[in-house]
Amino acid sequence: MTDTRTNAAIPLSLLDFAMAGRGVTAHEALTASIELARLVDRRGFHRYWVAEHHSMPGVTTSSPSLLLARLIGETKRIRLGSGGMMLPNFPPLVVAEHFGLLEALAPGRIDLGVGRAPGTDMVTAAALRRGEIDADDFPSQLMELLAFLDASFPEGHPYAERVHAVPGPWQDRENNVAPVSGRPSVWLLGSSAYSAQLAAHLGFPFAFAAHLADQNLDVAVDAYRSNFRPSEVLEKPYVIVSSGVMAADDEKEAQRQAWAYSHAMMRISQGKSFVVPTPDEAEAYSYSGHERRIIRMWHDKTMIGTADQVKARVDERVRRVGADEAMILTLGHTPSAIHRSTELIADAFGLTEDKAAR
Repeated sequence: MTDTRTNAAIPLSLLDFAMAGRGVTAHEALTASIELARLVDRRGFHRYWVAEHHSMPGVTTSSPSLLLARLIGETKRIRLGSGGMMLPNFPPLVVAEHFGLLEALAPGRIDLGVGRAPGTDMVTAAALRRGEIDADDFPSQLMELLAFLDASFPEGHPYAERVHAVPGPWQDRENNVAPVSGRPSVWLLGSSAYSAQLAAHLGFPFAFAAHLADQNLDVAVDAYRSNFRPSEVLEKPYVIVSSGVMAADDEKEAQRQAWAYSHAMMRISQGKSFVVPTPDEAEAYSYSGHERRIIRMWHDKTMIGTADQVKARVDERVRRVGADEAMILTLGHTPSAIHRSTELIADAFGLTEDKAAR
């Protein structure tokens, strides 16, 4: 799929894992994420999304809604959201309540990205869900979530009269007040054509995780655009593409940081704990040929180098699939390196700092 449009004016957004590599405490990782949110707010990024992962020592974002509640008070204009909430892990009512509360705190600034993957291994997923895992139930869970968010259960439904998501539109109606804003903006997330087709069927915006499955990007975006049905939510398709990146003043340092992350992904493939080693530890490791091939596969998914080199690769991907918005996820070990990478990329994209927002 090709697109000849320039992407000079498309929004740039950021996805965050609150990375806690070897030697980094959870407090330090979360403090760095708060500083990162402040930075991208000042620099004019469009969105700041928080991922959901569980039982992973290298990732501190097990509860996106809790972190987002803090970030509302730390930012002024940027949209905040989940990238995403893994809907099979939670009752739809809980998700509707959490994001209804966030929307009430920051009207018009909240995105609810939902996905069907567990965000962890299947044993941890079973512990979260306390029972059998049924991935085929995702569409019905999504419909229930939307009904809670919109207070739109049909007459006769067991939840229509007695079960309501508060805060939300039902509360506004009962209290005879005009809502300050609508419900959170709902996005479908995915790394394959499954969620792309569901988003197209519903007429919802779609975000593709190219940092996980870049090989599926073109097929998924084609499926979304070719099957899209206009809706009350969206008149025409809207696609975010999320890319893993690491920029540094020195290209070698960017490679070192990104290699440490790829090392952690190699450990996951071996059934080991996801711990991002320091760049020095990763360089000193004695790799087998098989391990090096796995790391290279993950390393090649990441856009690495100087800020201009990273921008050129992001631009090429955006042009190729006709993305409406670019999202970056900085993949490395060190909080200061992740922060610097974001600053350099903001500079490369011409995002000027709003000093009044400090």
